[in-house]
Amino acid sequence: MSIIGWKLYPSERERLLVSIRPTWPDVVADHVTLDASAKDASALPTQREGVIVGSIDDGNGLQALVVSINGTTRRPDGNTFHITWSLDRSKGRRANESNALLSSRIFEPLKDPIVIHLFPAYI
Repeated sequence: MSIIGWKLYPSERERLLVSIRPTWPDVVADHVTLDASAKDASALPTQREGVIVGSIDDGNGLQALVVSINGTTRRPDGNTFHITWSLDRSKGRRANESNALLSSRIFEPLKDPIVIHLFPAYI
């Protein structure tokens, strides 16, 4: 099994880190997952652009940004496209907890969505 999706270009990551301040000490901020259980021979996605449309922070060590890909925030598996932005590993937080957070709470829409450039990748 493989994880496929998109990576942030380093320049995009740096640009975003300046405009969207991480709230937790451990910054992830590197990818958007399309399929967390893809077959090893799965083709990479073709889209190369996303739009950050919202954010969520549980106040207890986890922050994520919601991303729209090709006009939707909904992944094929029913989860939400997102970038785990920051977390607090000293509290035992893990990046994959963003899926549960986004399924249990409503994210805060951004006043001004941010277009981002991505490249397809195995993550």
